[in-house]
Amino acid sequence: MKKILVNGAGGFIGGHLVKRLKDEGHWVRGVDIKEHEFATPTTDEFILGNLCDPEVTKQAVAGIDDVYQLAADMGGAGYIFTGEHDADVMHNSATINLNTLHFGVAAGVKRFFYSSSACIYPEYNQLDPDNPKCSEESAYPAAPDSEYGWEKLFSERLYGAFMRNHKVPVRVARFHNIFGPQGTWQGGREKSPAALCRKIAETPEGGEIEIWGDGKQTRSFLYIDECVEGVRRLMDSDFTGPVNVGSEEMVTINRLAEIIMEVAGKKVSLKHIPGPLGVRGRNSDNHLIREKLNWSPSKPLIDGVAATYSWISQQVEAARKTAASA
Repeated sequence: MKKILVNGAGGFIGGHLVKRLKDEGHWVRGVDIKEHEFATPTTDEFILGNLCDPEVTKQAVAGIDDVYQLAADMGGAGYIFTGEHDADVMHNSATINLNTLHFGVAAGVKRFFYSSSACIYPEYNQLDPDNPKCSEESAYPAAPDSEYGWEKLFSERLYGAFMRNHKVPVRVARFHNIFGPQGTWQGGREKSPAALCRKIAETPEGGEIEIWGDGKQTRSFLYIDECVEGVRRLMDSDFTGPVNVGSEEMVTINRLAEIIMEVAGKKVSLKHIPGPLGVRGRNSDNHLIREKLNWSPSKPLIDGVAATYSWISQQVEAARKTAASA
């Protein structure tokens, strides 16, 4: 049994990872600026605090074997690509990573996992929605499309520097649009699968929902259980990364909306409006993870969409009932 720290345990991916680690029999400490909104905490210990604070970080890493660093200031396109939050995104996330490594190494942490992002990939390789290039070696020359991506790339190099200079094992994964139940589904920080599930759940048959842009921009989306499996395999391997953890099932945003309609058994029309979009096309390249870990995601997108829509539609209905009784 290891003593494990999950930074960002109050978040979507962190909450699912904590459950997996506990199911495996590990002792788990979580830390976050908030408690998990949708799941009952399963950590052995939870620190409610900001990892930008050195004292919080010192307390978090004390006596820990492995650190899973998922904490970041982030959100969906409506948060990341407007430019309004760039300073906070860069300052807060970089400070968390600097503190985690500095105080973690001093405390004797044996291994670090860092959750990077597909947002580090150059915008110039993602202009064609049908042929994006997101292989791991294509990250340089660097040209991410957001300050969020630049910070992630800086922190990848930060973890690599600590690995070389302090001889501490590091594992780095680049996440590609992770989605599923128990994630943010409203309020402006939700990502496109959750936002579309919410809109379709809230809209009656024959109604209309809004989509930013022409809807022909492409992405791939990875279900949360697959993400956690990839993370655990990477952490237990001898491979440092960076490596993509994502799906190769690329779809347009319009097609994603259609899949959600199929799952919901409901037809609505799409109204395309201006909005923040990010790159024109993005898809995970899984050649390296297959080679190094002999693994790639196994379930089709529609399976994850079905589980996610079911959960979000329940949240929408509960919100309706609360509003009606107010």
